[in-house]
Parts: sequence; structure tokens; C-alpha cells
Amino acid sequence: MTQLSVGYAAMLERFPPREAVELAEYAEGRGFSGVMATDHFQPWTPTQGQSSFVWNVLTAAAERTRGDIGTGATAPTFRMHPAVVAQASATLAAMYPGRHWLGIGSGEALNEHITGQYWPEAPERINRMFEAVEVIQKLFAGSRAGRDVKHAGTHFKLESSRLWTMPAEAPPILIATAGPVTAKRAGRHVDGMITVGAPLDRLATLFSRFDEGVRESGRDLDSTSKVLQLHLSWAPTDEEAMANALREWPNAAMRFSRSDIRSPFEFEQLARLVRPEDFEGRMLVSSDPDAHRALIQRVADLGADRIYLHNAGRDQRGWIDEFSRSVLPALTR
Repeated sequence: MTQLSVGYAAMLERFPPREAVELAEYAEGRGFSGVMATDHFQPWTPTQGQSSFVWNVLTAAAERTRGDIGTGATAPTFRMHPAVVAQASATLAAMYPGRHWLGIGSGEALNEHITGQYWPEAPERINRMFEAVEVIQKLFAGSRAGRDVKHAGTHFKLESSRLWTMPAEAPPILIATAGPVTAKRAGRHVDGMITVGAPLDRLATLFSRFDEGVRESGRDLDSTSKVLQLHLSWAPTDEEAMANALREWPNAAMRFSRSDIRSPFEFEQLARLVRPEDFEGRMLVSSDPDAHRALIQRVADLGADRIYLHNAGRDQRGWIDEFSRSVLPALTR
């Protein structure tokens, strides 16, 4: 049996950029394997209090760590044209060969509405995401071959150009999804999928549909990745763990879509409706490290290749120390 690959989820909507980089370095020094960083223009709630630019933070983190680094996830659909995201990703991959992966999502109004564009329904946002992936893949492939590419699609245009800074190997593209239809579509078109913690039967369905898509594309499952961002709340007591969850990460307990909320202050009002019982089955809130270990092992056994952990408490070092002693060494692949 080998130890499972478990990374650190750098929540840039919660910690200032310098602290986020220091925490990533601290986590790696205690057994965490890599860094997934969120891409937000605003925090979910004013209490979270931050939102730094993910590409700056990933570069700084890469300088101080040796593991993998990726976005979980960026939306190349409204704030940034997919060509700009492709350039940012290719540059990071060229600077840190073999370490960077590009996580892409369809976006939330909280981050994307700032450009003043029409905010479409979910099906159009998903179609925009897949077209953005097509643009990025064209740029990666054409640039590696030393030729210009262009694109004229439903949502995006790209005049003939290429990425002049391009790594020898293009970074893997992973799509963030919470639905089975998108998971299968991702399996047909990209190198991996990302999802967040959810009931085990739902995770099993998402992983299974992604695998179906991979097989339909004619590729080997071993060439793809299934990545999980797992939110949890651990603290020395159950009471503190629950207080942290309610104050810092009420997101996990909301049983409705959050993609249309535009303001952290609007989100704060909705967060006031969250009760302790709402976390049941959605995020583990417990002072027992073994309970967290058991949950992480169960989702790994479902087929997750890499898991990135986010703890709701502000004392990240205390949590990292505890999990490095009592959780990570006991996890197996």
C-alpha cells in the first residue's frame, strides 16, 4: 500500500496572498503534496475578507514549494478571454516544468459579473466553458507546433496568433463540475475533472460518468485525473469546529445554487440562515481526526487520484500539524 496524494487547498478568499504562500510551504513541509488555489475576484462573505490574483500567488507558491500547482478553478469566460488564461498557464508551466495543471470552471456571478456582461443561465455558461477549453487547446497545440491558430465560435473569437512562451509539454486541463452530464462531457474532452466534497453516492456517480466519457474518447483512464477539493472543519473541540464552519465556511451548508449571487454582502444575508444541522452530509465538522481520516479514505477509495484539503478554521498551522501526525500517514492508495 502507498500513501495517498493529499494537497493543500489555498483559499485566496480567506487568507492574504503572502500568508497563503507561507501556508502552502508549511503544509508541504509536513507532508502535503501540492497546492490548489482558488480564483476569486471577491470573497464569498465579508468575513472571509480577501481575494488576491491567483496567478501571482501560484507563482510565489511555486518558488517556495516543489509539488504540483493548479487553479481550482479559473473561469476563462467573462473576466478573462481564454487566450489570456492560456498565456498565464503556459508561462507558469514553462517556469515550473511538470508541476502545473490548469483547472477550469464555468464561473459564478460573484466573480464574473464585474465586467458588466449579461449573466447567462447555467447551460450557456457550461457551453462557454467548453468553447473556452477549445480555444486554449488550440493555442497549446498550435504553439507547441510553432504555428498560429485562430478561432471563430459562438462565444469567442481569436485572431491568428500563438503563445510565444510555451513549455515542452502543455499543462493538463481539468474541468470543475458538480453534475454528471458535464462530468461525462469533460471525460470526452480534457485531461481530468475536479469536484468538491459531496455525498459519497453523488461522487461515485460523477467519477463514473467522467470515466464513461474518457472511454468514449478512446483514451486510457490512466492518462486522466479525478481531483477532489474537500472542505472540512476540524478544531480541538466539536464546538469550536462548528463555530468555525458557521463563521468561515457557511458555503458548504447551503443547499441551493450559489452561482447567481453577485455580492459578498448578499451572500452574508443568506449565510445567516445556515444552521449546524445543515452541514450534515455536506461537510464533516468534527474534532476527531480519525473521523476525517475515514472520510478522506472513503473518497479516495471511490477513485479520487488527488485530494486537496481545506479546513474552515483560521489556525491553519495547528490543523496542518494535527493532520500531518494523525491523518496523512494513515491514508493509503
